[in-house]
Amino acid sequence: MSHTVLVRQTIVKLFEEYILESEYSRRVRPETLRGYRQAFATFMKVVPDVTVDSLTPATITRFFRILEQRKRIVGRGIVKVGVKKSTIVTYWSKLFNFFEWLRVRNHIEINPFRQMQYPIAVYEDRRFLSRQDVERIISAIHIRSFTLFLLKRNLTIFYILLFCGLRREELLFLQIRDIDMERKILTVRAETSKIPRTRYIPIHSQLLLQLKDYLRERREYTSPFLIVSSKGDNRLSYEGLNNLVDTLKRQSGVQFHLHRFRHTFAVNFLKTSNNIAKLKQLMGHKDIRMTMIYLRCLPPQEMTADIENMSIDQFM
Repeated sequence: MSHTVLVRQTIVKLFEEYILESEYSRRVRPETLRGYRQAFATFMKVVPDVTVDSLTPATITRFFRILEQRKRIVGRGIVKVGVKKSTIVTYWSKLFNFFEWLRVRNHIEINPFRQMQYPIAVYEDRRFLSRQDVERIISAIHIRSFTLFLLKRNLTIFYILLFCGLRREELLFLQIRDIDMERKILTVRAETSKIPRTRYIPIHSQLLLQLKDYLRERREYTSPFLIVSSKGDNRLSYEGLNNLVDTLKRQSGVQFHLHRFRHTFAVNFLKTSNNIAKLKQLMGHKDIRMTMIYLRCLPPQEMTADIENMSIDQFM
């Protein structure tokens, strides 16, 4: 075996040690670990000759330059070149953590990212689903759910997303015990949340009815997880949820991703309550500045009445 292959195996082995420590000592969420793995896999694919000794700013720059220039096939044979600035920031932050781990354990002398300027991301405005979009998606659920069980389950998934604003992992790891029908409270446990803090969300009356219907239909299942697979007595997988989304996109004609339901929840909660502090708590944000991003989603017409209420006589 060549020396190059051996040193390449070294960095892969160190990464697996980093993942194990992150999972069992630092208790990092499964979804975050998936992100670490995906970023590292892309890094090794784009710069296959990288080793621990060659982790320099020049190598990192080469990685991002190739990302920016490579062609990718997305959707139905559509060719795209480059990546969004927000994607660059995502790779930066995930790889930075691994390289910093290498530095702290003296595998490298300097984290190369610390010698480089942090990229400024330009995020697209958070897009929310219109009422017409939601109606088309729900209609598609009725058409594409071939059994009563799937209909009740799929409606429950999307009503939870619409009325609770959960993240994908929070949805998939919800358990029966997290639904308190008596108090009408849904619990998002700390171990499944992006930040290690349990939060409680009131259950909307429409969602409550949907949950009751679904739980009656899934009474044969013994899985502790709320959203179960149609292929076995276990929770719905990431792949199963992705397949459902792809099916509904084709059927409804609405191009959406699951996080758009979270945006939709945030915008409509702000519209009805105008309370950013309450929204922060419901969304499970650590910093209110993250919550304030959703203010950009509010349509201009939502501020018409506020503008009209202004009067020169009342100016300071």
